[in-house]
Amino acid sequence: MTITAQELELLMEEVEREDPIDFADLPFNDRDLRSLISNHVCDMAAQLDNFSEEDKHLTLLAVAAKLVLENFVLHLRLMYKHGEPVTHDVGALLRELFNKK
Repeated sequence: MTITAQELELLMEEVEREDPIDFADLPFNDRDLRSLISNHVCDMAAQLDNFSEEDKHLTLLAVAAKLVLENFVLHLRLMYKHGEPVTHDVGALLRELFNKK
Protein backbone atom coordinates (compact mmCIF):
# COMPACT_ATOMS: atom_id res chain seq x y z
CA MET A 1 0.00 0.00 0.00
CA THR A 2 1.31 3.44 -0.94
CA ILE A 3 0.35 6.68 0.78
CA THR A 4 1.41 10.21 0.01
CA ALA A 5 2.72 12.58 2.64
CA GLN A 6 -0.40 14.71 2.17
CA GLU A 7 -2.69 11.72 2.73
CA LEU A 8 -0.71 10.83 5.84
CA GLU A 9 -1.11 14.38 7.14
CA LEU A 10 -4.88 14.07 6.75
CA LEU A 11 -4.85 10.78 8.64
CA MET A 12 -2.75 12.36 11.39
CA GLU A 13 -5.29 15.17 11.73
CA GLU A 14 -8.11 12.63 11.90
CA VAL A 15 -6.37 10.71 14.69
CA GLU A 16 -5.68 13.97 16.53
CA ARG A 17 -9.40 14.71 16.70
CA GLU A 18 -9.69 11.82 19.16
CA ASP A 19 -6.34 12.40 20.87
CA PRO A 20 -5.15 15.98 20.29
CA ILE A 21 -1.50 16.95 20.54
CA ASP A 22 -0.72 19.86 22.84
CA PHE A 23 1.58 22.05 20.75
CA ALA A 24 1.40 24.56 23.62
CA ASP A 25 3.55 27.60 22.96
CA LEU A 26 6.01 25.99 20.58
CA PRO A 27 7.39 28.48 18.07
CA PHE A 28 6.36 26.26 15.15
CA ASN A 29 3.23 25.98 13.05
CA ASP A 30 1.47 22.67 13.77
CA ARG A 31 0.73 22.13 10.05
CA ASP A 32 4.41 22.64 9.21
CA LEU A 33 5.37 20.08 11.86
CA ARG A 34 2.82 17.58 10.54
CA SER A 35 4.15 18.09 7.01
CA LEU A 36 7.75 17.61 8.10
CA ILE A 37 6.93 14.41 9.99
CA SER A 38 4.64 12.93 7.34
CA ASN A 39 7.33 13.46 4.70
CA HIS A 40 9.94 11.87 6.96
CA VAL A 41 7.72 8.84 7.69
CA CYS A 42 6.92 8.37 4.00
CA ASP A 43 10.66 8.46 3.25
CA MET A 44 11.23 5.83 5.95
CA ALA A 45 8.45 3.67 4.51
CA ALA A 46 9.99 3.90 1.04
CA GLN A 47 13.20 2.47 2.45
CA LEU A 48 11.22 -0.64 3.45
CA ASP A 49 10.28 -1.45 -0.16
CA ASN A 50 12.72 -4.35 -0.33
CA PHE A 51 11.56 -5.83 3.00
CA SER A 52 9.18 -8.78 3.19
CA GLU A 53 5.66 -7.96 4.41
CA GLU A 54 6.45 -9.58 7.76
CA ASP A 55 9.65 -7.55 8.15
CA LYS A 56 7.78 -4.35 7.24
CA HIS A 57 5.15 -5.13 9.85
CA LEU A 58 7.75 -5.90 12.53
CA THR A 59 9.74 -2.77 11.69
CA LEU A 60 6.67 -0.55 11.91
CA LEU A 61 5.69 -2.14 15.23
CA ALA A 62 9.20 -1.54 16.58
CA VAL A 63 9.13 2.10 15.45
CA ALA A 64 5.67 2.63 16.96
CA ALA A 65 6.70 1.03 20.26
CA LYS A 66 9.84 3.17 20.41
CA LEU A 67 7.80 6.33 19.81
CA VAL A 68 5.23 5.41 22.46
CA LEU A 69 8.04 4.75 24.94
CA GLU A 70 9.73 8.05 24.04
CA ASN A 71 6.45 9.92 24.48
CA PHE A 72 5.86 8.17 27.81
CA VAL A 73 9.33 9.11 29.08
CA LEU A 74 8.84 12.73 27.98
CA HIS A 75 5.49 12.79 29.77
CA LEU A 76 7.10 11.44 32.95
CA ARG A 77 9.87 14.05 32.73
CA LEU A 78 7.26 16.79 32.48
CA MET A 79 5.44 15.38 35.49
CA TYR A 80 8.68 15.39 37.51
CA LYS A 81 9.58 18.88 36.27
CA HIS A 82 6.22 20.28 37.37
CA GLY A 83 6.28 18.51 40.72
CA GLU A 84 3.34 16.25 39.95
CA PRO A 85 3.14 13.07 41.99
CA VAL A 86 4.57 10.10 40.13
CA THR A 87 3.98 6.64 41.54
CA HIS A 88 6.76 4.09 41.31
CA ASP A 89 4.17 1.39 40.52
CA VAL A 90 4.51 1.32 36.73
CA GLY A 91 1.23 -0.58 36.27
CA ALA A 92 -0.72 2.02 38.26
CA LEU A 93 1.05 4.83 36.42
CA LEU A 94 0.18 3.37 33.03
CA ARG A 95 -3.47 2.93 34.01
CA GLU A 96 -3.59 6.53 35.26
CA LEU A 97 -1.94 8.03 32.18
CA PHE A 98 -3.70 6.01 29.51
CA ASN A 99 -7.17 6.20 31.02
CA LYS A 100 -7.10 10.01 31.11
CA LYS A 101 -8.90 11.82 28.33
